[in-house]
Amino acid sequence: MAPKKVLAVVLAGGEGKRLMPLTADRAKPAVPFAGSYRLIDFALSNLVNSGYLQIVVLTQYKSHSLDRHISETWRMSTQLRNYIASVPAQQRRGKSWFLGSANAIYQSLNLIHDAQPDIVVVIGADHVYRMDFAQMVDAHVKSGASVSVAAVRQPMNLVDQFGVIEVDQSDPGRIAAFVEKPDSTPGLPDDPNSFLASMGNYVFTTDALVKALEDDAARLDTKHDMGGDIIPYFVERNDAAVYDFTQNDIPGATDRDRQYWRDVGTMDSYYDANMDLISPLPLFNLYNLQWPIYTRQSVSPPAKFVRSSSGKSGEAHDSIVSAGVVVSGGAVQSSVLATDVFIAESAEVTGSVLLDKVNVGAGAVVRRAIVDKNVRIPPGARIGVDAELDRRRGFAVTESGLTIISKGQVIEPG
Repeated sequence: MAPKKVLAVVLAGGEGKRLMPLTADRAKPAVPFAGSYRLIDFALSNLVNSGYLQIVVLTQYKSHSLDRHISETWRMSTQLRNYIASVPAQQRRGKSWFLGSANAIYQSLNLIHDAQPDIVVVIGADHVYRMDFAQMVDAHVKSGASVSVAAVRQPMNLVDQFGVIEVDQSDPGRIAAFVEKPDSTPGLPDDPNSFLASMGNYVFTTDALVKALEDDAARLDTKHDMGGDIIPYFVERNDAAVYDFTQNDIPGATDRDRQYWRDVGTMDSYYDANMDLISPLPLFNLYNLQWPIYTRQSVSPPAKFVRSSSGKSGEAHDSIVSAGVVVSGGAVQSSVLATDVFIAESAEVTGSVLLDKVNVGAGAVVRRAIVDKNVRIPPGARIGVDAELDRRRGFAVTESGLTIISKGQVIEPG
Protein backbone atom coordinates (compact mmCIF):
# COMPACT_ATOMS: atom_id res chain seq x y z
CA MET A 1 0.00 0.00 0.00
CA ALA A 2 1.35 3.43 -0.95
CA PRO A 3 2.06 5.72 2.01
CA LYS A 4 -0.60 8.28 2.79
CA LYS A 5 0.09 11.89 1.86
CA VAL A 6 -0.10 13.98 5.01
CA LEU A 7 -0.56 17.72 5.54
CA ALA A 8 0.00 19.03 9.06
CA VAL A 9 -1.94 22.04 10.34
CA VAL A 10 -0.72 23.77 13.49
CA LEU A 11 -3.28 25.97 15.24
CA ALA A 12 -1.31 28.96 16.53
CA GLY A 13 -3.83 31.79 16.51
CA GLY A 14 -5.06 31.69 20.10
CA GLU A 15 -4.92 34.82 22.22
CA GLY A 16 -3.56 33.11 25.34
CA LYS A 17 -5.34 35.31 27.89
CA ARG A 18 -4.50 32.98 30.80
CA LEU A 19 -0.78 33.44 30.10
CA MET A 20 -0.92 37.19 30.52
CA PRO A 21 1.32 39.15 30.91
CA LEU A 22 3.65 36.86 28.91
CA THR A 23 1.18 37.12 26.01
CA ALA A 24 0.70 40.88 26.26
CA ASP A 25 3.17 41.42 23.43
CA ARG A 26 3.36 38.02 21.69
CA ALA A 27 1.21 35.09 20.57
CA LYS A 28 1.02 32.22 23.05
CA PRO A 29 2.99 29.77 20.81
CA ALA A 30 5.82 32.33 20.69
CA VAL A 31 6.24 32.43 24.48
CA PRO A 32 9.84 31.49 25.39
CA PHE A 33 10.31 28.24 27.27
CA ALA A 34 13.15 26.24 28.83
CA GLY A 35 15.75 28.94 28.25
CA SER A 36 16.31 28.47 24.52
CA TYR A 37 12.98 27.46 22.97
CA ARG A 38 9.56 28.82 22.01
CA LEU A 39 6.46 26.77 22.83
CA ILE A 40 5.76 26.11 19.15
CA ASP A 41 9.14 24.38 18.77
CA PHE A 42 7.75 21.28 20.50
CA ALA A 43 4.83 20.90 18.08
CA LEU A 44 7.00 21.52 15.02
CA SER A 45 9.81 19.25 16.23
CA ASN A 46 7.34 16.40 16.79
CA LEU A 47 5.96 16.77 13.27
CA VAL A 48 9.38 16.98 11.63
CA ASN A 49 10.74 14.04 13.63
CA SER A 50 7.64 12.09 12.57
CA GLY A 51 8.64 12.64 8.94
CA TYR A 52 5.91 15.16 8.12
CA LEU A 53 7.53 18.03 6.25
CA GLN A 54 4.57 19.85 4.73
CA ILE A 55 3.28 22.03 7.56
CA VAL A 56 1.14 25.16 7.74
CA VAL A 57 0.93 27.27 10.89
CA LEU A 58 -2.31 29.28 11.21
CA THR A 59 -1.68 32.54 13.07
CA GLN A 60 -3.77 35.52 14.14
CA TYR A 61 -3.11 37.41 17.40
CA LYS A 62 0.13 39.40 17.82
CA SER A 63 1.93 37.06 15.48
CA HIS A 64 5.03 39.09 14.53
CA SER A 65 7.39 37.44 16.99
CA LEU A 66 6.00 34.00 16.06
CA ASP A 67 6.25 34.65 12.32
CA ARG A 68 9.81 35.88 12.73
CA HIS A 69 10.80 32.84 14.77
CA ILE A 70 9.35 30.46 12.19
CA SER A 71 11.00 32.26 9.26
CA GLU A 72 14.41 32.39 10.95
CA THR A 73 14.34 28.88 12.43
CA TRP A 74 12.20 26.52 10.40
CA ARG A 75 13.59 26.45 6.88
CA MET A 76 12.86 23.43 4.70
CA SER A 77 14.05 22.27 1.31
CA THR A 78 11.60 23.69 -1.22
CA GLN A 79 13.39 21.64 -3.87
CA LEU A 80 11.96 18.56 -2.14
CA ARG A 81 8.55 20.27 -1.80
CA ASN A 82 8.93 20.56 1.97
CA TYR A 83 7.81 23.66 3.81
CA ILE A 84 6.68 25.19 7.07
CA ALA A 85 4.50 28.15 6.14
CA SER A 86 3.12 30.72 8.54
CA VAL A 87 -0.35 31.68 7.32
CA PRO A 88 -2.23 34.64 8.85
CA ALA A 89 -5.97 35.16 8.90
CA GLN A 90 -6.88 36.36 5.40
CA GLN A 91 -10.69 36.69 5.42
CA ARG A 92 -10.99 34.30 2.49
CA ARG A 93 -14.48 33.18 3.50
CA GLY A 94 -16.02 36.49 4.52
CA LYS A 95 -15.15 39.71 6.29
CA SER A 96 -14.26 38.23 9.66
CA TRP A 97 -11.18 37.01 11.49
CA PHE A 98 -10.97 33.45 12.75
CA LEU A 99 -14.11 32.77 14.80
CA GLY A 100 -12.68 29.63 16.40
CA SER A 101 -10.17 26.88 15.75
CA ALA A 102 -12.47 25.08 13.29
CA ASN A 103 -13.21 28.33 11.47
CA ALA A 104 -9.46 28.95 11.19
CA ILE A 105 -9.11 25.75 9.15
CA TYR A 106 -12.33 26.45 7.23
CA GLN A 107 -11.03 29.86 6.19
CA SER A 108 -7.78 28.15 5.12
CA LEU A 109 -9.30 25.33 3.07
CA ASN A 110 -7.35 26.58 0.08
CA LEU A 111 -4.24 25.14 1.75
CA ILE A 112 -5.83 21.69 1.87
CA HIS A 113 -7.13 21.95 -1.70
CA ASP A 114 -3.65 22.94 -2.92
CA ALA A 115 -1.79 20.18 -1.03
CA GLN A 116 -4.38 17.45 -1.81
CA PRO A 117 -3.45 15.25 1.16
CA ASP A 118 -5.07 11.95 2.09
CA ILE A 119 -4.70 12.74 5.79
CA VAL A 120 -4.74 16.03 7.71
CA VAL A 121 -3.00 16.13 11.10
CA VAL A 122 -4.27 19.02 13.23
CA ILE A 123 -2.42 19.93 16.42
CA GLY A 124 -2.08 22.77 18.90
CA ALA A 125 1.04 24.86 19.33
CA ASP A 126 1.27 25.30 23.09
CA HIS A 127 1.89 21.90 24.69
CA VAL A 128 5.17 20.40 25.90
CA TYR A 129 5.63 16.72 24.97
CA ARG A 130 7.18 14.28 22.51
CA MET A 131 5.01 12.31 20.11
CA ASP A 132 5.48 10.33 16.91
CA PHE A 133 2.50 11.31 14.78
CA ALA A 134 3.31 8.66 12.19
CA GLN A 135 2.28 6.03 14.75
CA MET A 136 -1.01 7.85 15.34
CA VAL A 137 -1.67 8.13 11.60
CA ASP A 138 -1.10 4.38 11.19
CA ALA A 139 -3.54 3.66 14.02
CA HIS A 140 -6.07 6.05 12.48
CA VAL A 141 -5.95 4.32 9.11
CA LYS A 142 -6.42 0.91 10.76
CA SER A 143 -9.38 2.20 12.80
CA GLY A 144 -11.43 3.07 9.72
CA ALA A 145 -12.76 6.17 11.50
CA SER A 146 -12.92 9.63 9.97
CA VAL A 147 -11.11 11.20 12.92
CA SER A 148 -8.81 9.99 15.68
CA VAL A 149 -8.31 11.99 18.86
CA ALA A 150 -5.14 11.62 20.95
CA ALA A 151 -5.91 11.05 24.63
CA VAL A 152 -3.82 11.33 27.77
CA ARG A 153 -4.75 10.35 31.32
CA GLN A 154 -5.25 13.20 33.76
CA PRO A 155 -6.28 13.36 37.45
CA MET A 156 -9.99 13.87 38.11
CA ASN A 157 -9.47 17.26 39.78
CA LEU A 158 -8.53 18.70 36.35
CA VAL A 159 -11.68 17.52 34.57
CA ASP A 160 -13.02 21.06 34.09
CA GLN A 161 -9.87 22.16 32.25
CA PHE A 162 -9.88 19.76 29.28
CA GLY A 163 -11.95 18.21 26.57
CA VAL A 164 -13.06 14.89 28.10
CA ILE A 165 -13.23 11.62 26.16
CA GLU A 166 -15.62 8.87 27.22
CA VAL A 167 -15.06 5.62 25.31
CA ASP A 168 -17.62 3.10 24.12
CA GLN A 169 -17.55 0.25 26.66
CA SER A 170 -18.38 -2.29 23.95
CA ASP A 171 -15.69 -0.90 21.64
CA PRO A 172 -12.97 0.91 23.65
CA GLY A 173 -11.36 2.19 20.46
CA ARG A 174 -14.41 4.37 19.69
CA ILE A 175 -15.47 7.60 21.39
CA ALA A 176 -18.96 7.49 22.92
CA ALA A 177 -18.97 11.08 24.18
CA PHE A 178 -16.73 14.12 23.92
CA VAL A 179 -17.43 17.05 26.25
CA GLU A 180 -15.48 20.30 26.56
CA LYS A 181 -14.50 21.12 30.18
CA PRO A 182 -17.39 19.45 32.07
CA ASP A 183 -17.92 19.71 35.81
CA SER A 184 -17.61 15.93 36.19
CA THR A 185 -17.17 12.69 34.28
CA PRO A 186 -17.07 8.98 35.16
CA GLY A 187 -13.63 7.72 36.13
CA LEU A 188 -11.77 5.10 34.13
CA PRO A 189 -12.63 1.45 34.88
CA ASP A 190 -9.07 0.69 36.01
CA ASP A 191 -8.56 4.05 37.74
CA PRO A 192 -11.67 5.88 39.04
CA ASN A 193 -9.55 8.91 39.96
CA SER A 194 -8.47 9.55 36.35
CA PHE A 195 -10.14 10.43 33.06
CA LEU A 196 -9.09 10.62 29.40
CA ALA A 197 -8.30 14.17 28.30
CA SER A 198 -8.00 15.30 24.72
CA MET A 199 -4.45 16.39 23.87
CA GLY A 200 -5.77 18.70 21.17
CA ASN A 201 -4.15 16.49 18.53
CA TYR A 202 -6.36 15.11 15.76
CA VAL A 203 -5.91 12.98 12.64
CA PHE A 204 -8.58 13.38 9.96
CA THR A 205 -9.36 11.69 6.71
CA THR A 206 -9.31 14.71 4.41
CA ASP A 207 -12.70 14.43 2.71
CA ALA A 208 -14.49 13.92 6.03
CA LEU A 209 -12.75 16.93 7.58
CA VAL A 210 -13.66 19.22 4.67
CA LYS A 211 -17.33 18.19 4.81
CA ALA A 212 -17.48 18.66 8.59
CA LEU A 213 -15.97 22.15 8.33
CA GLU A 214 -18.39 23.16 5.59
CA ASP A 215 -21.36 21.84 7.59
CA ASP A 216 -20.14 23.67 10.69
CA ALA A 217 -19.71 26.94 8.78
CA ALA A 218 -23.33 26.77 7.62
CA ARG A 219 -24.70 26.44 11.17
CA LEU A 220 -25.65 29.29 13.50
CA ASP A 221 -25.61 27.25 16.75
CA THR A 222 -21.86 26.66 16.85
CA LYS A 223 -18.72 28.24 18.26
CA HIS A 224 -16.73 26.90 15.29
CA ASP A 225 -14.37 25.08 17.66
CA MET A 226 -12.49 21.85 16.93
CA GLY A 227 -13.06 20.30 20.34
CA GLY A 228 -16.45 21.83 21.05
CA ASP A 229 -18.09 21.29 17.66
CA ILE A 230 -16.13 19.28 15.08
CA ILE A 231 -15.20 16.28 17.25
CA PRO A 232 -18.77 15.93 18.64
CA TYR A 233 -19.98 16.05 15.01
CA PHE A 234 -18.06 12.82 14.34
CA VAL A 235 -18.89 11.27 17.73
CA GLU A 236 -22.62 11.61 16.99
CA ARG A 237 -22.02 9.57 13.83
CA ASN A 238 -20.01 6.90 15.70
CA ASP A 239 -17.11 7.88 13.48
CA ALA A 240 -14.48 9.00 16.01
CA ALA A 241 -11.64 6.85 17.30
CA VAL A 242 -9.46 7.41 20.36
CA TYR A 243 -5.67 7.11 20.21
CA ASP A 244 -4.07 6.22 23.52
CA PHE A 245 -0.95 8.31 24.07
CA THR A 246 0.55 5.49 26.15
CA GLN A 247 0.88 3.49 22.91
CA ASN A 248 3.24 6.06 21.43
CA ASP A 249 6.85 4.89 21.61
CA ILE A 250 9.55 7.54 21.21
CA PRO A 251 13.19 6.56 20.58
CA GLY A 252 15.40 7.43 23.53
CA ALA A 253 12.49 7.96 25.94
CA THR A 254 12.89 6.87 29.55
CA ASP A 255 10.25 5.38 31.83
CA ARG A 256 10.28 8.68 33.74
CA ASP A 257 9.48 10.97 30.80
CA ARG A 258 7.87 8.61 28.26
CA GLN A 259 4.30 9.83 28.74
CA TYR A 260 5.07 13.43 29.65
CA TRP A 261 2.53 15.96 28.37
CA ARG A 262 1.85 19.40 29.79
CA ASP A 263 -0.71 21.99 28.80
CA VAL A 264 1.00 25.28 29.67
CA GLY A 265 -2.20 27.30 29.57
CA THR A 266 -1.72 29.20 32.84
CA MET A 267 1.16 31.01 34.51
CA ASP A 268 1.40 28.33 37.21
CA SER A 269 1.41 25.45 34.71
CA TYR A 270 4.02 27.31 32.61
CA TYR A 271 6.18 27.70 35.70
CA ASP A 272 5.69 24.08 36.74
CA ALA A 273 6.63 22.84 33.26
CA ASN A 274 9.89 24.82 33.43
CA MET A 275 10.62 23.38 36.87
CA ASP A 276 10.03 19.86 35.50
CA LEU A 277 13.19 20.24 33.43
CA ILE A 278 15.84 20.98 36.02
CA SER A 279 16.15 17.98 38.32
CA PRO A 280 19.04 15.52 37.79
CA LEU A 281 16.44 13.03 36.49
CA PRO A 282 13.99 15.46 34.87
CA LEU A 283 10.32 14.71 34.30
CA PHE A 284 10.89 15.86 30.71
CA ASN A 285 14.32 15.18 29.22
CA LEU A 286 15.50 17.87 26.81
CA TYR A 287 18.66 15.86 26.19
CA ASN A 288 17.09 12.98 24.24
CA LEU A 289 19.05 13.43 21.01
CA GLN A 290 17.20 10.57 19.30
CA TRP A 291 14.11 12.82 19.18
CA PRO A 292 15.58 16.34 19.30
CA ILE A 293 13.67 19.53 19.98
CA TYR A 294 14.79 22.04 17.37
CA THR A 295 14.97 25.80 17.80
CA ARG A 296 16.82 28.87 16.61
CA GLN A 297 20.48 28.75 17.52
CA SER A 298 21.71 31.77 19.44
CA VAL A 299 24.77 33.72 18.33
CA SER A 300 25.56 34.55 21.95
CA PRO A 301 28.86 33.36 23.47
CA PRO A 302 28.97 30.42 25.91
CA ALA A 303 27.69 30.89 29.45
CA LYS A 304 30.26 31.59 32.14
CA PHE A 305 30.55 31.69 35.92
CA VAL A 306 33.14 34.12 37.22
CA ARG A 307 34.31 35.73 40.42
CA SER A 308 33.12 39.24 41.08
CA SER A 309 35.50 42.16 41.61
CA SER A 310 35.50 41.34 45.33
CA GLY A 311 36.39 37.69 44.66
CA LYS A 312 32.96 36.15 45.31
CA SER A 313 32.35 33.09 43.12
CA GLY A 314 29.47 32.81 40.67
CA GLU A 315 27.59 29.52 40.87
CA ALA A 316 24.47 27.70 39.70
CA HIS A 317 22.94 24.43 40.93
CA ASP A 318 20.10 22.31 39.49
CA SER A 319 19.47 24.94 36.84
CA ILE A 320 19.30 25.46 33.08
CA VAL A 321 21.77 28.13 31.98
CA SER A 322 21.55 29.26 28.36
CA ALA A 323 24.13 30.78 26.03
CA GLY A 324 25.37 34.26 26.88
CA VAL A 325 24.54 34.02 30.59
CA VAL A 326 27.08 35.53 32.98
CA VAL A 327 26.89 34.76 36.69
CA SER A 328 29.36 37.17 38.25
CA GLY A 329 29.60 36.42 41.94
CA GLY A 330 25.89 35.61 42.21
CA ALA A 331 24.11 32.39 43.19
CA VAL A 332 21.47 30.56 41.12
CA GLN A 333 19.43 27.65 42.46
CA SER A 334 16.67 25.58 40.79
CA SER A 335 16.07 28.15 38.03
CA VAL A 336 15.91 28.53 34.26
CA LEU A 337 18.01 31.33 32.77
CA ALA A 338 17.43 32.27 29.14
CA THR A 339 19.92 33.84 26.73
CA ASP A 340 22.15 36.74 27.84
CA VAL A 341 20.94 36.95 31.44
CA PHE A 342 23.36 38.69 33.84
CA ILE A 343 23.52 37.93 37.57
CA ALA A 344 25.63 40.39 39.57
CA GLU A 345 27.61 39.98 42.79
CA SER A 346 25.76 38.55 45.82
CA ALA A 347 22.48 38.38 43.90
CA GLU A 348 20.34 35.33 44.67
CA VAL A 349 17.99 33.74 42.14
CA THR A 350 15.97 30.78 43.43
CA GLY A 351 13.16 28.80 41.83
CA SER A 352 12.71 31.35 39.06
CA VAL A 353 12.43 31.66 35.28
CA LEU A 354 14.34 34.58 33.75
CA LEU A 355 13.84 35.29 30.05
CA ASP A 356 16.29 36.90 27.60
CA LYS A 357 18.54 39.75 28.74
CA VAL A 358 17.24 40.05 32.28
CA ASN A 359 19.78 41.87 34.45
CA VAL A 360 19.79 41.14 38.18
CA GLY A 361 21.66 43.80 40.14
CA ALA A 362 24.12 43.26 42.99
CA GLY A 363 22.56 41.92 46.16
CA ALA A 364 19.10 41.53 44.64
CA VAL A 365 16.92 38.56 45.60
CA VAL A 366 14.54 36.84 43.15
CA ARG A 367 12.37 33.97 44.42
CA ARG A 368 9.60 32.01 42.67
CA ALA A 369 9.29 34.57 39.92
CA ILE A 370 8.92 34.71 36.16
CA VAL A 371 10.73 37.72 34.73
CA ASP A 372 10.10 38.55 31.07
CA LYS A 373 12.66 39.92 28.60
CA ASN A 374 14.80 43.03 29.07
CA VAL A 375 13.89 43.64 32.72
CA ARG A 376 16.53 45.29 34.90
CA ILE A 377 16.24 44.40 38.57
CA PRO A 378 17.97 47.12 40.61
CA PRO A 379 20.68 46.32 43.17
CA GLY A 380 19.24 45.19 46.47
CA ALA A 381 15.69 44.72 45.14
CA ARG A 382 13.45 41.97 46.51
CA ILE A 383 11.23 40.12 44.01
CA GLY A 384 8.95 37.28 45.12
CA VAL A 385 9.77 37.79 48.80
CA ASP A 386 6.64 39.77 49.78
CA ALA A 387 3.55 39.13 47.63
CA GLU A 388 1.66 42.19 48.85
CA LEU A 389 4.62 44.44 48.15
CA ASP A 390 4.92 42.94 44.67
CA ARG A 391 1.25 43.68 43.96
CA ARG A 392 1.63 47.28 45.13
CA ARG A 393 4.54 47.69 42.74
CA GLY A 394 2.33 46.63 39.83
CA PHE A 395 3.60 43.06 39.42
CA ALA A 396 1.20 40.21 38.65
CA VAL A 397 0.97 37.64 41.46
CA THR A 398 -0.88 34.33 41.04
CA GLU A 399 -3.00 32.69 43.73
CA SER A 400 -0.09 30.33 44.44
CA GLY A 401 2.17 33.32 45.16
CA LEU A 402 4.13 33.27 41.91
CA THR A 403 5.33 36.76 40.91
CA ILE A 404 5.43 37.75 37.23
CA ILE A 405 7.20 40.81 35.87
CA SER A 406 6.20 41.97 32.39
CA LYS A 407 8.47 42.47 29.41
CA GLY A 408 10.52 45.65 29.82
CA GLN A 409 8.72 46.58 33.06
CA VAL A 410 10.57 49.24 35.03
CA ILE A 411 11.39 48.43 38.65
CA GLU A 412 12.14 51.41 40.81
CA PRO A 413 15.19 51.18 43.10
CA GLY A 414 14.32 50.54 46.74
